[in-house]
Amino acid sequence: MAHVVLIVTGLVGWIAAWVVLLQVSLWTPNWVVWVFMPYFIYGPYRAVVQLKYFPAAFLMLRILRAYPWRVVRDAPRGLTRRPEVVSKQYGWFEFPNPSCPEQWLALVFPSHLRRRWWSRRMSPLARRSLKAEIETIWFAGDPRFIGIISAPPRWGAVPRRLRVVEQRTDARSGARFADWGATPEDIERGQRAGVYPANP
Repeated sequence: MAHVVLIVTGLVGWIAAWVVLLQVSLWTPNWVVWVFMPYFIYGPYRAVVQLKYFPAAFLMLRILRAYPWRVVRDAPRGLTRRPEVVSKQYGWFEFPNPSCPEQWLALVFPSHLRRRWWSRRMSPLARRSLKAEIETIWFAGDPRFIGIISAPPRWGAVPRRLRVVEQRTDARSGARFADWGATPEDIERGQRAGVYPANP
């Protein structure tokens, strides 16, 4: 919920600041308009970009209603291409299959928006201090379907840097869910989180 509030606050803030500066420029000398011009151009762009984050934020709410957070240490990760993934990918994390812990399944970043923070730390060339920031992560979800990853908080108990990660192999069709030990209850829970397999 906090993530949605931040997105709404950001959207309202960009729009409100644009309106306030417009009013200020109407009651001040003409040169003030040129001072505010960069914001008049950049502000609407930022407001539109902020709108792009709403679908992901509401998907995160659905996932968190279906799955609790858990701490994962030293999860395998990388930026390389996974041959079993059938769509675009921008990096991946592996998590153990809940019904078969020795089997690890890859979840990928489905989009590149706000991924730069993660990719800098996932890079093989990253400094040790950067890699250490994601040695322990929070995860909510089921690696057979979908999940959210989060960097651990530096203070307090609120997760940060939330990102949706998805199962993008050919199992998304439902053909291999049984091979991964997914029961009808597991699939129904995944559907509550926003996953709709074609042939459950």
